[in-house]
Amino acid sequence: MSEADSRGKVMVVGGGITGITAAVEASEAGCEVVLVERSPYLGGRVAQMHQYFPKLCPPVCGLEINLRRIRTSPGIRCFTLSEIVDVQAQGGRHRVTVEQRPRYVNERCTACGACTGVCPESRPDGFNYGMGTTRAIYVANELAWPLQYTIDPAACPGEQCGKCVPACPYDAINLQMTSQRLEFEVQAVIWATGWDPFDASVVEGLGSFPNMISNVQMERLAAPSGPTRGRILRPSDGKEIESVAFVQCAGSRDDNHLKHCSSVCCMASLKQARYVRAQYPNAHIYVYYIDLRSPGRHELFLAESQKDEKLHLIKGKVAKVTEDAASGDLVVEAEDVLAERRTRQRVSLVVLATGMVPALGKDSASPASGLSRDAHGFLSSAQPLPGHFAAGCARRPMDVASCVRDASSAALKALQSCVSSQRG
Repeated sequence: MSEADSRGKVMVVGGGITGITAAVEASEAGCEVVLVERSPYLGGRVAQMHQYFPKLCPPVCGLEINLRRIRTSPGIRCFTLSEIVDVQAQGGRHRVTVEQRPRYVNERCTACGACTGVCPESRPDGFNYGMGTTRAIYVANELAWPLQYTIDPAACPGEQCGKCVPACPYDAINLQMTSQRLEFEVQAVIWATGWDPFDASVVEGLGSFPNMISNVQMERLAAPSGPTRGRILRPSDGKEIESVAFVQCAGSRDDNHLKHCSSVCCMASLKQARYVRAQYPNAHIYVYYIDLRSPGRHELFLAESQKDEKLHLIKGKVAKVTEDAASGDLVVEAEDVLAERRTRQRVSLVVLATGMVPALGKDSASPASGLSRDAHGFLSSAQPLPGHFAAGCARRPMDVASCVRDASSAALKALQSCVSSQRG
């Protein structure tokens, strides 16, 4: 796309489903797009899921199509391992400085995997939320784009080792790569920085045990590409499970932690209960909740789930979780409000339904420090900086379908801002 043909230039910050959608929509509307993502690949949290609403389909359904649109679009430039370090407004335009960290692997990489066979160092597997390890040179997942290996400098000793360099048949590894700063002039910025899972280990009474996992870890256990190849097994001993407790609002709707409701956790837990049921038809499932929230058409999903006789929905806040050291089982103590009694239930596995927190930090030195936020730290819909727009879970907790719609809306606003800037 030539500059003369362009309707303006848009920067999209974040390469998850929201950022990808916004980039594709803005590009196909005639804008030049610069897509900036801090991780080595595009796809964000959706790429880490097993299935997502509303159709309970795997990530490949939506991501593969949009990644192909990005790969074939002449109007989108994508920069991974990159973060914004400065934004300067100049009239109707913004000069944005981006720092791109080194991958230590160039475009000649074919992802053949020869390098991993000789790499002696390991690192926690962030894609699987720490469940397992990878080599220091790794590719995050089978859907990763760009499909190139990356070296983690925190795990790799660099040229002191260097075994991967001669092992690569394509001369694709360069351990001398350094960070670089890039500057772009754009007329609009879409902040699609997404969310992080809340760390529920700080919640009093829940504790931390080998057989206690978060809801995002549960997605990876159920995923065929996950650490157990889709088998939901106890982390402590790899045994099959007989019962599961889902603890809703693990830190959410709590004045001491997250005051907000993330809106998707109830349905996510019921979805994950179906994962369990598919593998273990005789397992009993206990869901401890404050309120069951099933917005819109998800009400039908809730009604269908309630027909399961082995799914026990218990209205009550979990007070305490303890471990039986001999078996590794966990004992969940809670109040059953409707039955007006306290309960103790022994289970094989506990899943904490942790809420969403905005991934874009509040650091006063951050280039996003001038952006307006709501009481919970999410970006406000209306921003004081002209040409800046928040989208998806950067704006508020949303499911995937809502993020896609919100991204399209942000792309339209960015296009209108570009056209207005050009006319001005």
